[in-house]
Amino acid sequence: MRIVAGEFGSRPIKSVKGDSTRPTSDKVKGAVFSSLGNTFHSGRFLDCYSGTGNMALEALSRGMDTAVMVDKNRQAILTIKENVHSLGVEKRCKVIQKDIFSALSSLKEPFDVVYIDPPYKLQKNEALMEALDYANLLNPGCIVVVESTSQESWPDQVASLKKYKEKDYRNTKITYYRKETE
Repeated sequence: MRIVAGEFGSRPIKSVKGDSTRPTSDKVKGAVFSSLGNTFHSGRFLDCYSGTGNMALEALSRGMDTAVMVDKNRQAILTIKENVHSLGVEKRCKVIQKDIFSALSSLKEPFDVVYIDPPYKLQKNEALMEALDYANLLNPGCIVVVESTSQESWPDQVASLKKYKEKDYRNTKITYYRKETE
């Protein structure tokens, strides 16, 4: 596994040992960031089920200011911290070892991009999007990206988030939502 592009492009990152996580493939990761505009000039990124920190670290590499990585798995948290340290981005990251729903109360500033990729059997994506919106953790225009199996289908709107794009990559579906501005 590696960072695909940006400041840390081609730098390797470590995986969590065992099969407790399912990292997003480099192909899907590249496609997601290409859809998001490829590079950022600032902003805050939230990785809700971070695993290795793969997506958040890619976002930092491509120009996001800060990233918050949440995972409840202890081994995942140790791997995330190791990856953050290897890239020297400790000051730009916050790593939280909690279930994402429990972590919401400790998040104070809203985000510009949110990535939701839970273990497929444990998906509560709609409930999480509603909770993020209700807690005012989504900036106007915030993009929420949901990774799921290609068999899943997602509603056109969840809270103030409107679906604007969906793409299948073999067994993986990526669904994009944008927070509507008032």
